[in-house]
Amino acid sequence: MYKVFVKEVAIIVTSDKDLFPDHDVFNLKTVKFKKLVKAIKKGKVERPLLYSKEEKLLKRLHKKLPLVLAGGGLVVNSKGQYLFIHRNGKWDLPKGKTEDNESIEQTSLREVEEETGVQDLEISKYLGPTYHVFSRNGKMRLKLTHWYAMATDYTGELIPQEKEGIEKAVWLDAKKANKALKSSYANIRELFPERIPVN
Repeated sequence: MYKVFVKEVAIIVTSDKDLFPDHDVFNLKTVKFKKLVKAIKKGKVERPLLYSKEEKLLKRLHKKLPLVLAGGGLVVNSKGQYLFIHRNGKWDLPKGKTEDNESIEQTSLREVEEETGVQDLEISKYLGPTYHVFSRNGKMRLKLTHWYAMATDYTGELIPQEKEGIEKAVWLDAKKANKALKSSYANIRELFPERIPVN
C-alpha cells in the first residue's frame, strides 16, 4: 500500500480495496489521474483509493504522470535536535532531485548539505518513500522521494539555500519539531508516524 499526497489528501494506492470500505474506489489502470487530482483539489473527492493487482501497482502508478525522482533526509544531531527548513510558508525537510549518475543515497546527502550547509552526514537507515503531486509550469508531476534517517555531529552555521526559496534552516528540539509538523506537509508528517517523544 502507498499514499500519494495531493495537498493534505492522501490517495490510497493498494491491491486490497476491502481494507478501506469508506473510500471512493477507482481502477488504477483506467482512472483519469489528472481529472481525479482536480476533483480532489476542488473537494469533490475526499477519500480516494486507486486499486490494481499487487504486481502492477507501482508500474501503473508511475505511468500516470511524469515521475520526478528525489532524495531527502531526516537529520538528527548529537543534541537530539531535528533539522528543518522553512520554505513557501511551511516547515519541511531538505530534499531534492537526483542528478545524472548519482545514487539515491548520494542525492539525499548532497541535497541536505546544499539546502542547509550541514556537513559530516551519515545515513543510519532507510525510512521509505513518499509520493506527492505537484505542478511545474502548469504541468502536473508525480514526485517520488526516498527518505533516509541521518546523523551528524556538525555544530557549524546553518546556511539556507536561498536560490531554492529556503528562508530558514534550523535545529529544533522535540517540542518545537512537533509544533513545526503542524505547519508542515502531510507527506512529511508520514515520516514521523508517532509524534516525537518529548523528554
